[in-house]
Amino acid sequence: MQIIGFNFTKIAAERRKTPEGKIEIKSNINLKSITPEKFDLIKDKDTLRMDFEFFVEYLPDIARISFEGSVIVSLDKNQSKEIQKKWKNKKIEEDLRLPIFNMILAKCNLKALQIEEEFSLPTHVPLPRLTPPQNNQGYVQ
Repeated sequence: MQIIGFNFTKIAAERRKTPEGKIEIKSNINLKSITPEKFDLIKDKDTLRMDFEFFVEYLPDIARISFEGSVIVSLDKNQSKEIQKKWKNKKIEEDLRLPIFNMILAKCNLKALQIEEEFSLPTHVPLPRLTPPQNNQGYVQ
């Protein structure tokens, strides 16, 4: 399997109130569909379009950032048929799911960090921080 494309189709952000007190931050990825995709440049392999949604939610009812998009993958015809067959029951093999979800996380987390900065929201993932050295162990924590 090879990832050959990634596209956002929707990006939405809403801050309902100023973050204060205890904040719970949740995020989730959901594969919405897997469908065959025509790709004229690749003749000997099949291509599949995997539509997804990803969100970061700040609770209680503080803010929500959501993304929708698609990942296009190229794979051999037998593997493509097997994936489509299993998807009818909303199942997806781990060896396919992990690289797809990692791609979605990489792209969406970067965009979410930009939006969090613009909306004055706390980051949903911990960022590296410099600290004074302790016992010659360096600065990054």
